[in-house]
Amino acid sequence: MSLSRAPRGLLLTAGAVAAALLITACSGDTGKSGGGGNTNFVTNAGGISTVAKGERQAPHSLAGETLGGEKLDVADFKGKVVVLNVWGSWCAPCRAEAPHFAKVAKELKPEGVEFVGINTRDPQKDKALLFEEEFGITYPSLHDPIGKIVVNGFPRGTLSPQSIPSTVVLDRDGKIAARSLKELGEDDLRSLLKPLIAEKASGK
Repeated sequence: MSLSRAPRGLLLTAGAVAAALLITACSGDTGKSGGGGNTNFVTNAGGISTVAKGERQAPHSLAGETLGGEKLDVADFKGKVVVLNVWGSWCAPCRAEAPHFAKVAKELKPEGVEFVGINTRDPQKDKALLFEEEFGITYPSLHDPIGKIVVNGFPRGTLSPQSIPSTVVLDRDGKIAARSLKELGEDDLRSLLKPLIAEKASGK
C-alpha cells in the first residue's frame, strides 16, 4: 500500500513514532549511543559503536523508492559493505558531512563499498534533490518522509539510527556492524569502514 493511500490513522501513528525516535534530529549530539536490549557493543566512543562479527544481526526490510523514483532494496547489496546515511536537506550537520560522504563513496566503490542515503522528514523531494545536486551525491537515497523505513528497518536492541544525521554500516553478510550518531568527516568515515572492508563474507 502506498503512503499516499494509507489510512490517515496509520500515517499519524507512523509519524508520531518517527517523531519520537528522531527527537534529537540535528542536535549535534556526540555523547552516548542509544538503543535497548543486548547490543553487544565492542566500542562506544564519540558517538560511534561497533558490534563483534559473531554477534551482529540483520536489519529488517530496507527497501522503497529512491528520490530518483526507482525501486531499491538494500538486501540486493549483500556481499558488499553498505553505508546507510540518514539525512535531511534541512539538517545543518547533514550538509556539513555531505561532501565527505560524496568523496569517500566514489573512492571506496571499487573496494566493494556501497552508499545508500535514507532521506527523511523532507515531505517533498525537491529540496532533497537540490541537496544531492549541490553536494555531488551520486549514490541513491531512499525517500522516507515520515520515517517509516528508519523506524521499522532495524530490530529492537540493534544499532539503529537515533538522530539525524545517523550512519549505520552493514557488513558483507548484510548485518549491522557499526553506527555513528555524530557528523562524520572524511577521516572518521574511512576509519569506521577500514576494518569492515578487510572482513570477508561468511563462507569465503
